[in-house]
Amino acid sequence: MSSNTLAIEHISKRYGDVVALDDLSFDVRPGEIFGFVGSNGAGKTTTMRIALGVLAADSGQVLLGGRPVDLDVRRTIGYMPEERGLYPKMKVGEQLSYLAELHGLSRRDARAAVTHWTERLGISERVGDTVDSLSLGNQQRVQLAAALVHDPAVLVLDEPFSGLDPVAVDVMSAVLAEKADTGVPVIFSSHQLDLVQRLCHRVGIIAGGRMKAIGTVDELRGVGTPRLVVHAPDAPVGWADHLHGVRTVEHADGHTVLELDDPASDQDVLTAALKTGPVHEFSLRRPSLTELFREVVTA
Repeated sequence: MSSNTLAIEHISKRYGDVVALDDLSFDVRPGEIFGFVGSNGAGKTTTMRIALGVLAADSGQVLLGGRPVDLDVRRTIGYMPEERGLYPKMKVGEQLSYLAELHGLSRRDARAAVTHWTERLGISERVGDTVDSLSLGNQQRVQLAAALVHDPAVLVLDEPFSGLDPVAVDVMSAVLAEKADTGVPVIFSSHQLDLVQRLCHRVGIIAGGRMKAIGTVDELRGVGTPRLVVHAPDAPVGWADHLHGVRTVEHADGHTVLELDDPASDQDVLTAALKTGPVHEFSLRRPSLTELFREVVTA
């Protein structure tokens, strides 16, 4: 196992009769951005807390570079919780320096790291302000700086993009890509699936405490139900309903989206479309991650 692969191995967790996690396994590799997606209550936050060692699993184990996550290993993890964990009345710069020193940095190195990350995240002018005086977006940036300030070996981020404006999203996305480029495994959860699709090397979809699908975005989209987009301006409503294995998903202004059970039937669809008149577009479209997510969690 690579020196900083994060491995989740067969972890299970129950709260009374509620099964939060059920034999969950996956890994996050060096230099990889891994998107962890699921509905509310699917088990994402529970998984991340177990990965950090702040919550005990009923069974299974979490390894970082082949080592169980003990206190020393935990100090090498950068964590950004969904519920913000900052001291509201403490000044930004003082707080970040304090957290860096808790992770083992000298005072001098801590101050240098605070300067670097507050400048990189666009909050250098707010280091003398208390956290509770900041906008929610800037609080989010400070929280990310807190996860980065000790140069972590792995990043675990729970809904890091929540509440950010587009500029802040771009800044945070660039920072995560930069960290991954240095070999750091990055895992983050998000409900913004278009962002997950754009940023992540691999994605895991969790539902009911189980991993329902995992792979690259292209791999996952490849197993989803294929759709045909047909622009036949003269085609009436229901023009493809007689075709076997073909379902109309949308039809408006001559644009029709069809789902196919058998990809080979696309030629039958084209023949039927041409019978209605001219065809201006005929293209196969794989489902987006959002569409695939709906398929997986409702299956």
